[in-house]
Amino acid sequence: MVWPRYIAYFAGIAIVTWALTQLEVAFPGSLKLHVVINPSDRFGTSEFSPVEIIQPIIIAVCGALMLWVANYCPSQRPIAIPFGGLALVFMIRELDYFLDRFLIDNLWQVLIGFPAAFVIVYVYRVRRRLRIAWARIWPSPGMALLFAGAAILFAFVQFVGHEPLWISLLGDNYQRIAKLAAEEFIELIGYFLWLIGTIEYTYEARAIAYKEPQPLAQRLREQRRRLSPGKKKR
Repeated sequence: MVWPRYIAYFAGIAIVTWALTQLEVAFPGSLKLHVVINPSDRFGTSEFSPVEIIQPIIIAVCGALMLWVANYCPSQRPIAIPFGGLALVFMIRELDYFLDRFLIDNLWQVLIGFPAAFVIVYVYRVRRRLRIAWARIWPSPGMALLFAGAAILFAFVQFVGHEPLWISLLGDNYQRIAKLAAEEFIELIGYFLWLIGTIEYTYEARAIAYKEPQPLAQRLREQRRRLSPGKKKR
């Protein structure tokens, strides 16, 4: 049944959000949305925040589910592989601070190029199979939720989290942590929607994979009936 899953999604989002907000209320500064690593760091970072740590975990789960679909649902492989590649792109982007700080500055930009190029080339090469796979899955609640998550991550948060907006709104009272808090929590809900969409898409792809062998199985059963002894006597 679908409804228990959606109730679980609601409860999961509510519990995680409640825990994060209450953690900050009970222990101010515990969300670590503005951490200054060294005196020369003028802006600080929010990469050590629990909110930021949850995001790569969600991306990893989404990538793992898309890998499962690619392995066990061949008809949906043309969709699952590009989405898995996007998950890897998001993971590298979320880890950009650590890659720059502990390895090489701007390394993440180079690393992103490899999965991004792979996704573009793969989509072009399997474009006909991609259209067939899309026709089999659409309309799809999972894809709709993935689109909603992408709209929040790529459009909404980019404008709402824009620093000049917050400077204009708060004026002399502007503090960067307020902007970061709004931006990171909006990103988190976008990733939550992406996760739910991926889970629902996995269920849908699995259902398609189970449906596809049925016509062949039915034909084999009919063939066995025709070749049965009773049929031969007639």
